Amino acid sequence: MPSRPAKTLETFANPAAHRDYQIHMEIPEFTCLCPKTGQPDFAVLTLDYIPDRLCVELKSLKLYVWSFREEGHFHEDVTNRILDDLVKATKPRFMRLTARFYVRGGIFTNVVAEHRKKGWKPAPRVELAEFAAQSNVRG
Repeated sequence: MPSRPAKTLETFANPAAHRDYQIHMEIPEFTCLCPKTGQPDFAVLTLDYIPDRLCVELKSLKLYVWSFREEGHFHEDVTNRILDDLVKATKPRFMRLTARFYVRGGIFTNVVAEHRKKGWKPAPRVELAEFAAQSNVRG
């Protein structure tokens, strides 16, 4: 039985709530409708967050993202709505949602929305040496 789009976001307990760590997700097939023309809008969503006690469950996120396919939204509206829903479900220390919409009318639109938990301060960034990517074959 195929899964159906849903507005419900499920979560699970953060397995490492004692530390800050980044979760990075790329969602390359976001679709909604232009509220003016009814034409489809396509975007790549990039979600970066530092969880507190909860993480978003991937299948529920996929079904949630699918739920916008037949809805009309301006780019700015849908990006902020998705961020608000994710923040409400997970209550992260930090979350950033970047929506990179494909060209429409000769214009590319990128919308970046952020949330920071009140009082949360990120740890100082540690600069590490860069290493070139290696093949998966030794010898």
